Amino acid sequence: MDSKKTHPIRTAILGFGISGRVFHAPLIAADASYSLDAIVTSQPERAGIARATYPDSLVIPSPGELFGRIDSGELALDLVILGTPPATHKELALEAFRRKLAVVVDKPFVPSSSEAEELIEAAVEEGVTLTVFQNRRWDADFLTLRRLIASGELGDIRSFESRFEWWMPEGFGNWRDRASLEEGGGILHDLGAHLIDQALELFGPVVDVYGETSRFENAQSDADQAAFVSLFHESGVRSRLWMNGHAAQPGPRFHVLGSKAGYTKWGLDGQEPALAAGVLPTDSAYGIEASDTWGRLGTTGSTRHVLAERGSYPQFYTQLAHALQTGSRPPVDPRDSVEVLRVIERARSTSFEPA
Repeated sequence: MDSKKTHPIRTAILGFGISGRVFHAPLIAADASYSLDAIVTSQPERAGIARATYPDSLVIPSPGELFGRIDSGELALDLVILGTPPATHKELALEAFRRKLAVVVDKPFVPSSSEAEELIEAAVEEGVTLTVFQNRRWDADFLTLRRLIASGELGDIRSFESRFEWWMPEGFGNWRDRASLEEGGGILHDLGAHLIDQALELFGPVVDVYGETSRFENAQSDADQAAFVSLFHESGVRSRLWMNGHAAQPGPRFHVLGSKAGYTKWGLDGQEPALAAGVLPTDSAYGIEASDTWGRLGTTGSTRHVLAERGSYPQFYTQLAHALQTGSRPPVDPRDSVEVLRVIERARSTSFEPA
């Protein structure tokens, strides 16, 4: 985007399920650097919600029609956000690149690391910005843990455990229940993209990967419904990551052991349920964790609650606006997401799945 332009960053969101409706649309609408010009959804119920919530935005039934309106000069855009299933991301991103549009791809980025590399190459060739919505880098608990590690209060980190677990045995109720491994389906590809990204952010590259995956009696595809991944980082830290939507009793979100102290945190970040309930990113209470959910720091018999950092998903779009206006680096380097996909692929290649 030309930094001399004074208009807001003209934006279209493709897909209005959980991704588009809960995350991207509220964040874009709350940021004065952007205008939400178009929402693409083929589902009538979602289209009705989009029109009611964002009356100034065009609601368009298909990506083809969106790109057609751009080509005809009827619609001018700067940015496209892909909140569609991962199997569609590559082709939709390429269509946007051909029109010199910047692209945000929600995770899972694409089904494979080779496709991710192709997209990065194409973005460079077209001279456009590409980034991936790794919003969990701005979770309150992750920001808190990052602060504790940087301060040295934990000492040298020896073991990092991280979990996304909940009890929802009926499934997600969307494409995630049906997508095959080839289409980028499976909980390892979906939620693993967050947990692995966080581990790499904290502790750097990995030298060894081991994985386990499981499917249960209600599986609708060949994709995994639960997964465990063990990573050994070049830094010497061991990360153990769990993903499971069938956990009748979830484990701690973080359990981190260092040479001086440990840190244990229960429960997931509150920004997603807040956004889903209609809390605006501009609300004064947004991103603030209740004190009874704070993690505990210390050693056996001597622990204390630790003040949680404020969760801040809006930071992704604040940083992206700066990048688009100045030509600086985007908030998430897409090459980071290539590394995540490589780890997922290695985990699957070594994975044990019980019969």
